[in-house]
Amino acid sequence: MPELPEVETIRQQLEPRVVGATIADAGAHWSDKFSPALDAVGGEIVGTRRRGKYLLFELDLEVPAELVVHLGMTGRLTVHAVGDEPDLDHPHLRAWWRFTDGRTFTFHDTRRFGRIKVVDAGNYRTLPTLDHLGPEPWDPAFTGRALAAFVKRSNRHLKTILLTQRAVAGVGNIYADEALWMAKINPATRRLSVNRADRLVETIRTALQSGLDHGGTTLRDYVDSDGSTGANQHELHCYGRSGSPCHRCATELRSRVLDARTTTYCPTCQAR
Repeated sequence: MPELPEVETIRQQLEPRVVGATIADAGAHWSDKFSPALDAVGGEIVGTRRRGKYLLFELDLEVPAELVVHLGMTGRLTVHAVGDEPDLDHPHLRAWWRFTDGRTFTFHDTRRFGRIKVVDAGNYRTLPTLDHLGPEPWDPAFTGRALAAFVKRSNRHLKTILLTQRAVAGVGNIYADEALWMAKINPATRRLSVNRADRLVETIRTALQSGLDHGGTTLRDYVDSDGSTGANQHELHCYGRSGSPCHRCATELRSRVLDARTTTYCPTCQAR
């Protein structure tokens, strides 16, 4: 599933292409996961934002609104130039929006784990995960002390806590493994001192920044809005490297299933 770096890469690419465009027409798959795309008709896209793993397109409608898109595992957003008409009968096309200038904005999603919603600006009550997101990783509110307190209130494994999106927004399986390896913290721990939490906050930011700097991580499905793959998979120290030597101590990395998620770690550097 695309995480913060992948979603932010797509947002940055799309922003200059869609801001200022007015949606004249739309179509969508019948599922209520995608049919709300029709509610954006008539709106001018006046801005773009990202919150966690969600893309938010600000709409100038009679009541200010937001077109919310979650990419799921295989979602792809593309702006098609005039003359480059998309196949509106494509089996993986879930929604499309026609701009008044003749361009078409499409959302393809092979596995149908994505979601589209149009909501009043800032009102996310119908999207509980978005409504309850924790702070962004670079938000001053995301501190070691706050993270340690969050862990103390929970009895879950640390990596699982990171994946809930409640302690910090935008971190998924890839960047959680990377950050925990960098911080030398075992993913299964249920305790976190403020000092170790401070270190983890910094490594979360470092791992995510690497993803941003390299256009995201492509392991199988992820491509950006131009159809290009990311390059951060070549920078990974831990995720997906089970059986390979640790880049820090040369111990063979191991993997285990932790709360239904495959997790890679170094048994030496990240000893409990």
